[in-house]
Amino acid sequence: MGIQDYMVRNAKPSEFDEIGRLMVKVYSQLDGFPKESEQPDYYRMLASIGNLTQKPMTELLVAVSSDNQIKGGVVYFGDMKHYGSGGTATNEKNAAGFRLLAVDPEARGAGIGKLLTNECIKKAKYQQSPQVIIHSTKAMQVAWGMYKNMGFIRSKDLDFIQGELQVFGFRLYIEENSLG
Repeated sequence: MGIQDYMVRNAKPSEFDEIGRLMVKVYSQLDGFPKESEQPDYYRMLASIGNLTQKPMTELLVAVSSDNQIKGGVVYFGDMKHYGSGGTATNEKNAAGFRLLAVDPEARGAGIGKLLTNECIKKAKYQQSPQVIIHSTKAMQVAWGMYKNMGFIRSKDLDFIQGELQVFGFRLYIEENSLG
């Protein structure tokens, strides 16, 4: 399947459990990423990912194949105060962000991560946010490279440590009048 075979939409509440299972599967398989036994609260949050949509201006987006299979997901935050990470990101004003990007291992390489990222950028542009904030870890090198190629720049002021895991901040500055 190519990228044209996928669409991005808001997740339905009936899909939240399936998306939570996908999140747990993806994050638990990352080399160098803490396991569930090391960060049980983080994995509980992943499993109940749909609960994040109860926060204002927060959306759970999914990439769905032409046969209606969920192949990826991400949480978009229109207001950083609901972002829920460590560090200073939740204090950022005039910014949107996204977290918890996951792509089904069977669908990797089809451009789903980029499709989901672009949808978050589009939402930020639509709400006229001047920047998009994200975080990544060394265990997420594929995503890290994608973000850099899309124009995100390292922002050390957003770095923090989650347990023993170093988490790295990035920003994408959105140009004015670039909606499209």
